[in-house]
Amino acid sequence: MKFFRQVFVIAVKDLRAEFRTKEAINASFAFAVVILLLFSFAFDPDAETTREMAGGLLWIVFAFAGTLILNRSFARELPNDCLDALISAPISGAALFLGKALANFLLVLAVQLVSLPVFAVFNSLHLTEQFWPLLGVILLGGWAITVIGTIFSALTVNIRLREVMLPLLTFPILIPALLSAMLLTKALVLGQPVGVDNLSWLKMLIGFDIMYTAASLILVETVLVG
Repeated sequence: MKFFRQVFVIAVKDLRAEFRTKEAINASFAFAVVILLLFSFAFDPDAETTREMAGGLLWIVFAFAGTLILNRSFARELPNDCLDALISAPISGAALFLGKALANFLLVLAVQLVSLPVFAVFNSLHLTEQFWPLLGVILLGGWAITVIGTIFSALTVNIRLREVMLPLLTFPILIPALLSAMLLTKALVLGQPVGVDNLSWLKMLIGFDIMYTAASLILVETVLVG
């Protein structure tokens, strides 16, 4: 019970800090909308090829927009040695990590939920037929981006070029999760249910989330303290 209370306190603290300045969330929203608008001009919305690429285009936006949020996760703690105070506080590294990951996930999810209808309007897509399975894939994929981005945000927080290093480190590891999310989203956007053909991709996405969440919780103390 104490562990989850600590997780909740860290998550609320991060959300309050972000909504006070709105630096990351505003940049992420603006980036997502601009890229979606450019995609709508670059590809014919009525073409079958565009519909087949819809899953890939959408997750490209999610991944890059999410990085803008995740990069600020630990960087906002650097002024006034707040990060050192958090590390030395009587809470476990796992609680600190999970609290920050939860706050980041909610911010990333907000960007995803705003981007999805914008993407549907720009590309003349009807998402209601498979909406709930699509929402499930978005949640699973969003958590994959969040958990990897949060642990690498902690790893790169003291690096001078952390804005460059974070995507360079996270995207190669995210390939299995992004590939699964892209292929599942492609099928769902086209109105196809999750069936035998793509069930293995759903299992891969779930397995990725479980495996990397567990690994991050185990390794976060080493990452933060060394």
